[in-house]
Amino acid sequence: MPEAYLKAVRKQDQTVNNLFTFLGVEVVSIEQDHAVLKLPFKPELTQGAGMVAGGVLSTLLDETMAHAVLGGNAPGERTTTVDLSVSFLRAVRPGSDLTCEARVVKRGGRVLFVEASASSGDREVARATASFLLVA
Repeated sequence: MPEAYLKAVRKQDQTVNNLFTFLGVEVVSIEQDHAVLKLPFKPELTQGAGMVAGGVLSTLLDETMAHAVLGGNAPGERTTTVDLSVSFLRAVRPGSDLTCEARVVKRGGRVLFVEASASSGDREVARATASFLLVA
């Protein structure tokens, strides 16, 4: 991923990632093979029972893992998620901000293996693993 994107997406008023803008995602850090993103609570992220929707949590996990991958990619390397597995450990109550941390476990020739953990306060609420494919 271009350095220009990584530099721009780190800014508080970034405009290069529409999904981050829509959800309200904030970049805490993006480094080589490691990323931390924060999702401040907003009522629009809850489902009918009032809890943060699982799809929102899955999106945060996937995006954090993708940015851990991007932080370690060589110039011109692009990736896409191939597989995503999420384990929801507990409900995320309204008013709870989320923090997600991801790291690349292994960079293969074309496939990367990544894991992430999402927390609300000091409680882990979900874990995920994913495979990413390097594409030309």
